[in-house]
Amino acid sequence: MTSDGHIVLSVRNLTKTYRSAGEQVAVLRGVNLDIATGERVALAGESGSGKSTLLHLIAGLDRVDGGEIRLAGASIGELSDSGRAALRRDQLGLVFQQFNLIPSLNVEDNLAFQARIAGRHDAAWHGELVDRLGLGPLLKRYPEQLSGGQQQRVAIGRALATKPLLVLADEPTGNLDEASADEVLALARDLVARTGCGFLMVTHSARLAATLDRRVNLSAGVIA
Repeated sequence: MTSDGHIVLSVRNLTKTYRSAGEQVAVLRGVNLDIATGERVALAGESGSGKSTLLHLIAGLDRVDGGEIRLAGASIGELSDSGRAALRRDQLGLVFQQFNLIPSLNVEDNLAFQARIAGRHDAAWHGELVDRLGLGPLLKRYPEQLSGGQQQRVAIGRALATKPLLVLADEPTGNLDEASADEVLALARDLVARTGCGFLMVTHSARLAATLDRRVNLSAGVIA
């Protein structure tokens, strides 16, 4: 953890169980995790270990069975459905393996989409994102006209456009070749540092995890 950063994410004793084939399966068995502002953390673990489940719970896309998640001091579990939606809109940036761009919008509008619906569009910051992500020549193109690496750059820019408190990335380079993955992650690292937000990335790649500030491992339902 950074020595001078405030805690932006605090996860305490988090548990989550699912029913599968008539049995209760405990996916998370008491997860504890802190992330400071400006800190970039890799979340590793075997397939099926609950990494994506943990991200979905932090994002308020699912409800916990036990424990607590606090974002900048606010308890996510105490929020209503509309409150959690507002949290995702205003304070979280989400980046997925599938780029999830809006097909009917061009690059410029995809990039600005979340910031505009949050009422936080900043023209100067938008311009900086366009420049830093190398999107200037692509602004009028549509997602289907972009490579995978280009689409993911747009997705990262969209996630950062609101200057969120925390960015959650679930295997964001999983669909990219190694060179594109390195380029996209380097851009994400630099822009996260520029905004000072926290960054939590699920990855299977030890090589990519090593480029972040810290790596934590999820195993047997807990973080080692």
